[in-house]
Amino acid sequence: MQQSAVPELAHTHTRPIHWLATATAVAGVVALSSVLQPNSATAAQTAGPDAKNAPAAVAPPDPASVEFPLECGPVKAVVVKKASGDLDGDGSPETVTVVHCDAPMGTPPDGVYVLTRGTGAATPRVVATLVNPKDSITVSDLAVRDGAVVADLLGYSTDDVPRCCPDVKDSAKWQWKNGSFARSTPAGAHSV
Repeated sequence: MQQSAVPELAHTHTRPIHWLATATAVAGVVALSSVLQPNSATAAQTAGPDAKNAPAAVAPPDPASVEFPLECGPVKAVVVKKASGDLDGDGSPETVTVVHCDAPMGTPPDGVYVLTRGTGAATPRVVATLVNPKDSITVSDLAVRDGAVVADLLGYSTDDVPRCCPDVKDSAKWQWKNGSFARSTPAGAHSV
């Protein structure tokens, strides 16, 4: 019989106490790792040397505090859609809202309004009406893309068409030009 140069080690034969000690150690590591978490990651970049020259981010106007030029009688005006973006190129966002009277029945016509916040003003204000509710139009989609307002509009071909069932679909695009919003029809727009 040949003897090993290395003496027998106590841990080469596993016993239940070894498994219990290992399980306890693993449980301790798991518990400790759940308590000690790294800081959450953010997509924000650290401020570089040019950060002091960059303008502060401005929140878009909130339509909740605006009184819209809409006569609703005993019901209130309700904002049903909104989109924000810089429409006039000044670096501050505007908010475009679709608003109608909260009628209990039927399809109330929509108004589309542009909101801005003046320099130093606490509350936003309506600066343009893109769709007047008197035109009996309903807005099915609204977005701000590349500094322009785009919308899908539903309307009526004649006064004989029931107000529940618009039979004309149109697309519109408004772009800020020479101090006002100019309306055009985007490419690919069609009527039904």
